[in-house]
Amino acid sequence: MLVKAGEENAGLMDIGDGLGVVFKIESHNHPSAIEPFQGAATGVGGIHRDIFTMGARPIASLNSLRFGKLEEDKTQHLLSGVVHGIGHYGNCFGVPTVGGEIYFDQCYHTNPLVNAMSVGIVKAGETVSATALGKGNPVMFVGSATGKDGIGGASFASADITAESTQELPAVQVGDPFQEKKLLEACLEVIQTGAVVGMQDMGAAGIICSTAEMSAKGEVGMRIDLDKVPTRQSNMKTWELLLSESQERMLLVAQKGREEEVAKVFAKWDLPCSVIGEVTDDGILNFYMNGELEASLPAQELVLGGGAPQYERPYSEPKYLAEINKFNPESVAVPANLKSIAEDLIQLPSIASKRWIYNQYDSMVGTNNTSTNAPTDAALVIVKGTTKALAVTTDCNSRYVYADPYKGTMIAVSEAARNIVCTGAQPLGVTNCLNFGNPYDPEVYYQFVHAIKGMGEACRKFDTPVTGGNVSFYNQNPDGPVYPTPTIGMVGLLEDVANKMTLDFKEEGDVIYVLGVSNNDINSSQYLCKIVGVEYSPAPHFELEEEFLLQQKLASLIAQKIVLSAHDVSEGGLFVTLCEAGFNHELGFSILTKAGIRKDAFLFGEGQSRVVVTVALEDVKEFESLLGDIAFEKIGVVSSGEMVIDGDFWGTIDWWQEKYDTAIENYLSKEEAGAALSSI
Repeated sequence: MLVKAGEENAGLMDIGDGLGVVFKIESHNHPSAIEPFQGAATGVGGIHRDIFTMGARPIASLNSLRFGKLEEDKTQHLLSGVVHGIGHYGNCFGVPTVGGEIYFDQCYHTNPLVNAMSVGIVKAGETVSATALGKGNPVMFVGSATGKDGIGGASFASADITAESTQELPAVQVGDPFQEKKLLEACLEVIQTGAVVGMQDMGAAGIICSTAEMSAKGEVGMRIDLDKVPTRQSNMKTWELLLSESQERMLLVAQKGREEEVAKVFAKWDLPCSVIGEVTDDGILNFYMNGELEASLPAQELVLGGGAPQYERPYSEPKYLAEINKFNPESVAVPANLKSIAEDLIQLPSIASKRWIYNQYDSMVGTNNTSTNAPTDAALVIVKGTTKALAVTTDCNSRYVYADPYKGTMIAVSEAARNIVCTGAQPLGVTNCLNFGNPYDPEVYYQFVHAIKGMGEACRKFDTPVTGGNVSFYNQNPDGPVYPTPTIGMVGLLEDVANKMTLDFKEEGDVIYVLGVSNNDINSSQYLCKIVGVEYSPAPHFELEEEFLLQQKLASLIAQKIVLSAHDVSEGGLFVTLCEAGFNHELGFSILTKAGIRKDAFLFGEGQSRVVVTVALEDVKEFESLLGDIAFEKIGVVSSGEMVIDGDFWGTIDWWQEKYDTAIENYLSKEEAGAALSSI
């Protein structure tokens, strides 16, 4: 780590060759619940600003989304608006959306989750801190003019969503991706002048927040003349100027006497730039309007770790955990027709292809993305000018976290790391977006406390420091909170992109192995919850040490180039993993299920720490000799396109792919689906 966790706007980690990776994930849940297009769009814009305010150029964007049942009109409206907003802002801004995840569960009906992640690259020595220093240095406002949009947005996000929330919503921030593109280029250019002391984007709570954070970090104060702030609405009041959350704005501290150099750069990019004050040495923020002092307060009192109080909240074990612990898998009979179960499973919105969504995103702008035609478990993005690639992913199965906050969050970290290892990369670090209900509810706070403990343990095991992130509380409506959703954004490093590993089957006759142990486990699986209809069951099998050793071995096997493909077993179980591995080259498989394990658990169970790999027939002996103590099962071979399980013909891979690819579109109304279908 090149900066401490939480010290700057985003995490910064060394990737060698004088380069650093800057990354962060944040939420924009409440605005997206009320105004999905602008809520999602400004979430994307805000997270990119966190990256380039540090001097880094964003090269990749990801997201993690949660909605209610897809059959419902409201969900379709929210999904369409959010996806359109993410696509509009990212496509216009010119940063590819390379990955993400999406789940559909009833608890998110009123309160969807919209988490956006940005990843950027910066050269050593070209980073900028969000710190104000130097008495007398000018404080400059740069970027878009200020309006009355978003006033009170931060406090709106700190309340449960109710039927009255629409009336309480402040004017939603309106994003302008083209303005932000200019701001990006201007900020990166002005850094090169050497005239910049510090820079901070104006996010939640606007000017009052950015002035306080920069001043407190530098242990200085500021005198600000609010009448010098560029505005796009006349007669704005002092408090409106202080709290506006208008987008595409930055606060910049320059070296005294070099104001003209800074102004010249922003004039070139046709962006407002004004000196609105200066740095003082008394630690006090003094805000003036037309020469009159309107507000005076210590910067330190407004920031985390300053004078803000810290509380020990009471928490208690959620009552529903008693129901979860009662579950007996023997109460669920193994279905006679597993093929029809598989057909329903592969069309579940949380499992099926997300092409309706990602076809609305530009994944190729910038030509860094390597994963479009060669699918990988985590997106691989080239670091131009080097042989390196970054592996990036977002992961969290919130149903697992609901069932066991501690174990479920360890699984979220582990799956993110597993996805990165499956590409051949080494996990580096984590950013997180912690989406929970109302923390004043002792049962919600229990979920939060135990999720943090699980995350800490898993991150220490994988040596992936948490570099920063975001906490989003109050994701709750009168029916109750959303599932606890601690989304993990993880970045990994692949030293040579030529050594990347893809998830797809390569040749007919290759031998299929499962690394890890197949368990008699259907707990919290999509099969159990969505097909059988069992709401309460424990988290699936997981042991942290088992997971760690599996990943270490897999990394070694990929490095030795003994495996041809690697794809982890996750939602939908082994069957879905095998199908996804076959789709790219229309290759099928012939496998045998494991004796002594119920067939539905073998095919559809979601027990963790398992990866499907394929090996050339001539390499089988060497491969097995390299496995050491790692459990494995040789389950079958890759076929020309037919799918055979225990000798039964299950159809052809292209038939299953059609079901998988069109499932989400088939749920959507013609109006919602039409916009994206034309691009498929």
